[in-house]
Amino acid sequence: MTFATADISDDDPDASRWCDAGLLDFGQRRTFWGQAVTLRVRDDHRAGIPICLEPGHGKVLVIDGHGSRGIALFGGTMASIAVRNGWAGAIVFGAIRDAREMATCELGVKALCTTPRSATVAAPFARDIAVRFGGVTFEPGDWVYADADGILVRDTEYRPAPFVYPG
Repeated sequence: MTFATADISDDDPDASRWCDAGLLDFGQRRTFWGQAVTLRVRDDHRAGIPICLEPGHGKVLVIDGHGSRGIALFGGTMASIAVRNGWAGAIVFGAIRDAREMATCELGVKALCTTPRSATVAAPFARDIAVRFGGVTFEPGDWVYADADGILVRDTEYRPAPFVYPG
């Protein structure tokens, strides 16, 4: 499927929610979509590793890192694992690392920023819960669409209306 978040937004605004977190693109794929798998964690990337090891089936890992810029929550090794296991992308409300490596991974990645720092202490986390950032709530199983224009969230998968030629 090809899509543009702007077109989805115009076509079905009542079913669309927009993330205004100002996230930047880091992965090789600039357009990606899939159902959300959510994770809330602060300053520890390790909680995401077991998730990336699972079959992704085209899903998107949505990490609420509380907007922290100090410790990377996603990195090149995780991205490589996610690609091998069929994930479509990762959306990180926090920092990532290994940006150069990330740019060569066939994965969509959006995040606030980069940092070289990695976690040294395990942190509590919660998986498959509602997470909120950028003015939108991501529920597990929501459909997430991301491209150069931003991130759009829907309860159901987008199905474009058939085009009817006017005239």
